[in-house]
Amino acid sequence: MNGIHIAVDLAKTVFQIAECSASGKIISRKRLNRTEFHHYLIQPREQATIIMEACGTAHHWGRVAQAAGHRVVLLHPHYVKLYRRRNKTDRNDSDAIFNASRAVGIQPVPVKTGLQQQIQQLHCMREMWKSNRNQRINLLRGILREHGFENAAKTDDFLRQCSEAIDSVELKALAPQMHIVLAEIQHLSEWMATSEQQLNQLVAQDEIIERIDEVSGIGVLTASAFVAAVVTPERFKSGRMVSAWLGMTPKEFSSGTRRKLGAISLAGNVYVRTLMIHGARSALLAAKRCASRTPEKLTRLQQWAIQACERIGFNKATVALANKMVRISWAIWKHARQFDGNFVPNINRVV
Repeated sequence: MNGIHIAVDLAKTVFQIAECSASGKIISRKRLNRTEFHHYLIQPREQATIIMEACGTAHHWGRVAQAAGHRVVLLHPHYVKLYRRRNKTDRNDSDAIFNASRAVGIQPVPVKTGLQQQIQQLHCMREMWKSNRNQRINLLRGILREHGFENAAKTDDFLRQCSEAIDSVELKALAPQMHIVLAEIQHLSEWMATSEQQLNQLVAQDEIIERIDEVSGIGVLTASAFVAAVVTPERFKSGRMVSAWLGMTPKEFSSGTRRKLGAISLAGNVYVRTLMIHGARSALLAAKRCASRTPEKLTRLQQWAIQACERIGFNKATVALANKMVRISWAIWKHARQFDGNFVPNINRVV
């Protein structure tokens, strides 16, 4: 560790700073407000290493520090917490951030660009509107079911059925409020479509997202969410590490010579993992349709997926295919090549 290291405990209005020497000794401490902290970052000084937790505002302050010529290290809060001693105070938090940065094996989080953050936030807003829409649809399903109506399975069919049933005698007292709920569902659907259009516009010129979009089971939504979450492929040594980071690898319970692998860990980015698994399910169904209609057109990847389905069942094969899709996406990004379902990897290369 060379040069001065500055550990920062971020907050909304109060920022606790610990300036540390290369040997690990605390040189000085500061407690600044937002304006003072901004001036502190941009004031002329020799290049320093700014260390922060990867929290809500960390990427913004990281970009400010990088623009001033400093090196920025963002650490996952889970690892920082392990180094905090005794009570939780801003002072102890800043010390824990510095001590965690000195540990071997803790990988920093890359600083996201403004565009990458906006892509993630568009995904968050779309997911929020989708959740609100599902809540209202389930509310209407429950109301109709309790009044003896049989609900259609498909959402579009159910909404048409609901529009016709609202004005029935059984629902006369609820009709005004149910019309409001139907209008909310319509507005939420429109907002979801608008956010998807904005995502398409933002990533239209992104060559990496276009390449990952070509992978079976991956669309623009999944590709853009994956790229925005990973930030850069160089942060991982292999595609296996990306899968482990997304929680798609088994939990391990091992001791001595006894090794036990359990279910997938479910660690990491829940949203990207969910999109990958949904996409894998669609890709596996498409492979099975292709096998029944035109088996001669099956790719090596599709053949592998179908064989896995026969061996371990549909759900496990879906997760296994999602795992492989993540690794393929990382390899396409890292090695700048196009997706090929018949690609034969070099067995000496770790992907």
